[in-house]
Amino acid sequence: MARNCRFAVAVHITALLATMEGQPCTSEWIAGSVNTNPVVVRRLLSALAKAGLVRSTRGSAGGSVLARPADRISLLDIHRAVDEDEEPALHNQPPNPACPVGRNIQSVLVRVMERADAARDAVLSTTLLSEVVGALKVEG
Repeated sequence: MARNCRFAVAVHITALLATMEGQPCTSEWIAGSVNTNPVVVRRLLSALAKAGLVRSTRGSAGGSVLARPADRISLLDIHRAVDEDEEPALHNQPPNPACPVGRNIQSVLVRVMERADAARDAVLSTTLLSEVVGALKVEG
């Protein structure tokens, strides 16, 4: 799954689990809501479980539930669970160091991206999963 989709799908998954109020949900059922393959859902559930956001049990009565209440899960928690290895998007090939732009563009872009990431993290850290679920009820 593309890096930029993991977060959106992970929020979808956790919001869905929040609306189920502790009833275990299978990856197949979740995949039907997300409209994706259950393998994609299982990979994201695994990352969310590793971060302590989701608990999963196997077997015929198994499934996944939130590991803590939605008002104790920030969107930053979810983002870090599924996109923790994300690095700034820079050139595929090193720019020409003989060019005045090529010589400096990478370091300039890194600083800009660090500021953008900090701003994103500030918003995500103050937005709770419960707020997303509440907004879904208003929109729906």
